[in-house]
Parts: sequence; C-alpha cells; structure tokens
Amino acid sequence: MSQRSDRAAVALEAAEAGAEVADESFRGTLEIDHKDGKTDVVTQADREAQKRVVETIREEFADDPIVGEEDEELKAVPEEGPAWIVDPIDGTNNYVAGMRGFGTAVAAVVDGEPVAAATVCPALGDTYRIGPDGAYRNGRELSVSDRTDPEVATVCPTFWWDFDHRDEYGRATAALVERFGDMRRYGCAQLSLGLLAAGGLEGVVTNKRANPWDTVAGVAMIREAGGVVTDLEGDRWRHDSHGLVASNGGVHEELLEAAREIERD
Repeated sequence: MSQRSDRAAVALEAAEAGAEVADESFRGTLEIDHKDGKTDVVTQADREAQKRVVETIREEFADDPIVGEEDEELKAVPEEGPAWIVDPIDGTNNYVAGMRGFGTAVAAVVDGEPVAAATVCPALGDTYRIGPDGAYRNGRELSVSDRTDPEVATVCPTFWWDFDHRDEYGRATAALVERFGDMRRYGCAQLSLGLLAAGGLEGVVTNKRANPWDTVAGVAMIREAGGVVTDLEGDRWRHDSHGLVASNGGVHEELLEAAREIERD
C-alpha cells in the first residue's frame, strides 16, 4: 500500500479503537473534571480513549508527532512533515448528558494538509472516513447537497461562545435565521462537519479560531465530498485560520455574509 493508504487505514483503526473505549462508558458512571469553565468538561473516558488512539497510531508510526486535546500531546500542528490530530471524544458535553452526538476523530496530515481522516460516532452507528479512494459514511460515498437556495438550506453555528462573547452568538443566530431556511446546533463540531459532507446540512460556521482536533478531519471530508471551506475573508481554510465557513458551495457567499456579521462593531 502507499503511505497515504497506510495512514488512512491507521486513522480508521485508531478512531475505532478510541470510539470503542468511549462507548464502553457511555451512559455509565463517569469521572468528570472541569478545565477552563463550567461547561468545559473532561472525563476519564476522554483520557482513556486518547491513550488508546495514541497507542494505535504508535504501533505503525512511532515517531510521528501527535496533536491532541487531552494530556500532554502537542497543541499546534507542525508546518512540516507528517503528524496526527486526535480528538478522543468530540462532543463531551453531549457524552456526559447521555446524548448520542459524540465521536472520536483522527486525522493524518503532511505539511499541515490532511491526507486521511476518520470520525467514528459509536452511539449513532456512523463511521465517516477519507483516504485515497474518496470520502464515505458507513461505506457509502459522501457528497454535499446540491441546494443553492438559502431559504431551503439548513445551517449550523458550531462551537460555543464564552459568557463574555454571547453577543456574538446572538448576532450569529440573527444573521443565520434571517437568511436560511433552518438552523441546527449539535454540540459536536466533527459530527456537524460530517453531516455537511453527507448532504444533511448546507453550512457550518463559526467566527472563532477553532482547535485543529475539532475541525481538520471534518474539513477534509467536506472538501473530498465537493464542499467549500474558507475563513471569514473567503480564503482557503487552514488549521490556524480565524473563523471557519463551510458549505456545500451553493450557499457559500450567503454564509460568508452571515459569518461576517458576527463580529461587526
């Protein structure tokens, strides 16, 4: 197999391994700690799932850097060479609440660009993946929707605003509901991005600088499925971009206009 095929296989294996750990404790008794705020929680399952993911990657790529949300992994993506980006449980608040919208995401990058990724949502029974052969959910090829009319499009504001930025959430909500047919919020960024890649949403947007473990896998899937992902200026999104505007392409300009209103003076 090519190196890209090897990385795609390991990304899927690692995501499945982490998701299995998470699923074992789902709706069970959890050890919960708080990180930076009352709603920023982490569980022992997050740490155990990340450990399993890292162990799986290390079996095949022992020397590659790993960027991860928990423990002592790197927090920034290297600009050169191969690396892995791991979110052991994206949607931890959903997970703690016993809601099914969570998943384990693993992406492989080279020189900062994704070459393979997998997001496994065990409680939903969904596995999203990309590799050299395309993008798939549960074996079915992904394709973004073909809707171009904003009034029949469904969009999702992703990531949560701290209390001192709730005015931005208010502006985001107003900008979206004034332009689009419906709005949803899932509490799991990777799931939201995967749903866009699969045609279930037409847009996902935030004005925040998103963490790479919350985004890179899903962004890669959207692009592979025919969608568009930019920053707030309309330039191609990178893991260190300010803001994220993802769409099926057909409503992208309208979504950009909405995104720009979030930070207006």
